[in-house]
Amino acid sequence: MKVIVMGAGVVGVTTAWYLAKAGHEVTVLERNVGAARETSYANGGQISVSHAEPWAAPSAPIKMLKWMHKEDAPLLFRLRADPAQWSWGLKFLRECSLERLRYNMTQLVSLGTYSRSSLQELRADTGIEYDHLSRGILHYFTKQKELDGALAGGRIMAELGVERRFIDVEETVKLEPALAQIRGQLIGSTYTEADESGDANLFTRRLAGLCEQKGVRFRYGVRVQKLHTSNGRMLGVEFADEDGAYQFANADAYVLALGSFSPQLAKGAGVPLDIYPVKGYSMTLPIADASKAPTISLTDEEHKVVFTRLGDRLRVAGTAEFNGYSVDLNHVRCQALLRRTMEVFPGVGEPTQARFWTGLRPSTPSNIPYIGASRVSGLYLNTGHGTLGWTHGPGSGRALADIMSGRKPDLNFAFSGA
Repeated sequence: MKVIVMGAGVVGVTTAWYLAKAGHEVTVLERNVGAARETSYANGGQISVSHAEPWAAPSAPIKMLKWMHKEDAPLLFRLRADPAQWSWGLKFLRECSLERLRYNMTQLVSLGTYSRSSLQELRADTGIEYDHLSRGILHYFTKQKELDGALAGGRIMAELGVERRFIDVEETVKLEPALAQIRGQLIGSTYTEADESGDANLFTRRLAGLCEQKGVRFRYGVRVQKLHTSNGRMLGVEFADEDGAYQFANADAYVLALGSFSPQLAKGAGVPLDIYPVKGYSMTLPIADASKAPTISLTDEEHKVVFTRLGDRLRVAGTAEFNGYSVDLNHVRCQALLRRTMEVFPGVGEPTQARFWTGLRPSTPSNIPYIGASRVSGLYLNTGHGTLGWTHGPGSGRALADIMSGRKPDLNFAFSGA
């Protein structure tokens, strides 16, 4: 089968990999000059099955109101005259019940566990290197209220088969000595040994290279303009090529994996997607003193900040901003990441060498991505992964390749293509 994959982020490239492995002829269309240049460029680096609680939870509306006018808030909702934002927000509120929370967590854990094992198998099969660590993920707490909430979530996780073990301050610092500087602030941690971390950008670029060895054709610098359909079937895609000239390409099947930019194209084809861009920030800091840098990927629960060791770099990521498609860097939010890093790991690096980045996370109200066949024959979706694109990318690509090849994916997940 001839397949066109739209998008060369971690989701699109893993989809191309598994499709090629299944024997399909694959072409990837990507508007940037290379793979992983947008949302997959500089994320937090966590393969975080243990952190599957959706944003939509009973406590979320109050927190969002509390944070609404704080420039450095972990989650900042900027109200806009944007019907898509308001529609998304109302659907988000409907997902905030305890019943929906439990259902959504079940879906995310199932997909995350499958995806993590798929990544491990891929790594073993190919020998791919991407500054990965298999030392687990540790969430540390400095406020009792946050810890109590995590322990309650941990009980649900345990029911779903995810071990998120509570450890006291002494064991926390023993497990991650770099936290000794803030020992007096800590009240405990939760630790999931099975989770991992690694550079999503490096992984995606190297996997794209392996895809090319399997015969996948990547066309970079081309921008998909329109999905052409007739009588509920795909006819082809219109795109501006490398020279800006318009071209038309057809195939037997098409995969939409354009993250936050998926809804516009899908809408034109009669496929509505509840995806809204959520801007996330990250900072990359060269490590000057390795003894002061963490060797386990960490999450600061009070500040909602992730710290991940990527070779000789420290990746710091956090905050979410609902502000349309703007990718302008907010200085206040950037400095909040740097300030917290220097508080937790003083001397780990030179602050003036910090590099900041922002990208758009394609988020659904429930945090559940669209994976599967759409209502348009021949059009498949693999998009809407929110903050968990790196965690869910390999499994999503593998599962969709199975579906497109006529096989049933080996996981319990509510596949939906809208």
